[in-house]
Amino acid sequence: MAGKGGMDKAKGKAKEMKGKVTGDRETEIEGKLDQARGEAKKASGKAQERIQDTERSIKRDRT
Repeated sequence: MAGKGGMDKAKGKAKEMKGKVTGDRETEIEGKLDQARGEAKKASGKAQERIQDTERSIKRDRT
């Protein structure tokens, strides 16, 4: 789970489990939101990498 969003996902999963164990629905929901935030960061990071790869490819093709 390392990388962009990995820490948010791990933190969120722990928070969700804590909420389930303690019966704290709000903490459980916060954990799910943290996980979703982590997934969004991961997707954003992958998109950024694709953009950079495309830019490099275009620059190589120009030379």
